[in-house]
Parts: sequence; structure tokens; C-alpha cells
Amino acid sequence: LEEAAFQLQQIFRIDISIALNILGIESMRAGHDRIAYTCFKLAADRGYSKAQFNVGLCYEHGRGTKKDLEKAAFYYYHAASSCHPMAQYRYARCLLCHRPENEWDGHQKAVTFLEQAAMAGITEAQAYLGVFYMRGLQPKEKRGLKYLLLAAKNGDAQSRYHVGICYEKGLGVQPSLAEALKHYRQSAAAGNRNARQRLRV
Repeated sequence: LEEAAFQLQQIFRIDISIALNILGIESMRAGHDRIAYTCFKLAADRGYSKAQFNVGLCYEHGRGTKKDLEKAAFYYYHAASSCHPMAQYRYARCLLCHRPENEWDGHQKAVTFLEQAAMAGITEAQAYLGVFYMRGLQPKEKRGLKYLLLAAKNGDAQSRYHVGICYEKGLGVQPSLAEALKHYRQSAAAGNRNARQRLRV
């Protein structure tokens, strides 16, 4: 009976959190940012990862509350720790963009979260990692190309352009002007200006 009661409490807690999060989303759509933030926060404080992510967005963009990147990172971290892929990407960006560059632990944690988000199919994380590995102090070109290709397959025109550069310059792959042109054309067709310029060259 105690186990059954505990399970019912868990289900009730999760259902309330889901309902609050949905109410928050609908409020945000209707332009009631403050109400949305309150709903998200109530659900987030109950441990619901989707709401934690939404609270992070509210703090990052100053919607319904004051803009606060520290608090945004805090909520992203909690959602990321519950395997929320977009929160993993956002938290990693917070670590890389708003922390000292010499902070090795934060750097490693960011890369780990980015890789998890990328493997979960988050195109932004794939694109970010691709460029990150290409531009590091010790570039890992093959790994960078792998993530750029994943992002390109998911429709990211900028990553497709970067893949073209890799083939043109032989970064992580055998140089091939024919392959480079193919990727530039696909990127240009998707509206990428850099690819159009590169094609002219």
C-alpha cells in the first residue's frame, strides 16, 4: 500500500507539472509572459525538465522575469542533467560563452553536453561542435567534419557550406573540388550567401 501510495504521488506530481508547463506555453503564446514564467517556475521547482528548460529560456531572454544568465544556466543545467537535449546544448553554450576560457572543468563539461545533444539530433549542437572542433587550438578535423555532415544532413545550410570548405581545403578528408562544388551548390540553393560567393570564385 505504501508503494502504491508513493507511485500515485509521483504520477500526480508529474501530471501537475505537465499541466503547468502546458499552461505556461499557452500563456507565452498569448503574450502573457509573467503568467507563463510563473507556471514554468512552479513546474520546474517540482523537477520537471521541460519546465526547467523553459525557465532557463525566460531568464536568458528576459521574458516574464528579469534577464539573468546565471539563473538561466542554473535551470538549463538541471534540465540537461535529466537528459533534455536542447537544455544540454543551451547549458554548454552558457559554459563556453560566459565562463573564463581557462576553466578546464567547465570546458570539458560543455563539450560532453554538446556531444550528447548532437547525438540526440540537435542540429544547433552538431553545427556548433563541427566548427568548435575545426577551430580549436589543436583542430580535430575528422571529428569536426563528422558533426558538420550531421548538421548539413539535418538541413543546416551554413554547415553544408563548411563541409564544402573541408572538401576544398582537404580538412579531415581528401581534397575534392567536385565534392566541394556539390556542397556549395546545395548550401547556396538553401540561401547561404557565403556559398554563392564561393561558387563565383
